[in-house]
Amino acid sequence: METKLQHPLLGEIVLCQTRRARRISLSVRSTGGVRLSFPCNVPRARALAFLESKTDWVIRTRDRLAARAAAHPAPAPCDIEALRSAAKAELPTRVEELARLHGFRYGRVTIRASRTKWGCCTGDNNLSLSLFLMTLPPHLRDFVLLHELCHTVHHDHSPHFHALLDRLTGGNEKLLSRELRSYSIPAR
Repeated sequence: METKLQHPLLGEIVLCQTRRARRISLSVRSTGGVRLSFPCNVPRARALAFLESKTDWVIRTRDRLAARAAAHPAPAPCDIEALRSAAKAELPTRVEELARLHGFRYGRVTIRASRTKWGCCTGDNNLSLSLFLMTLPPHLRDFVLLHELCHTVHHDHSPHFHALLDRLTGGNEKLLSRELRSYSIPAR
């Protein structure tokens, strides 16, 4: 069940009490919206007390997301079609080059306007890539493509997966991952 409440410092908060939740969790969207999810067996008062204890964290996170958005502005709607064209022209070719270079086998490559993930790999080793990859610097774009290609070997984020990705990035997986987190997929 979703309800909304007005917080004096944080503005509108979406409360989501659901059977799927295992614990109380708080998320801040790139748009600045705040969502508080909690299990059905947790009283609303306890969830709100959790929110109060995390007010400073929410404010810091909002500030960090706003700074990130200012550093990497969202493309204009007319630019999205240009991104799509560029992604369709460049990404499948680059995936093929990286796969050949490192000995990966994959199915097909699909370009989507995904705003939640840079890419994903299905159980059939098909790759789905966000057209917003084109907003990243080329070395981070390659990092995401290698990440998805590594999933064709290890369909998880196990130590084996990370060891393979780290080896392919010359021991720079953590550094590149940290750098990638400084970018976000543009909100609508």
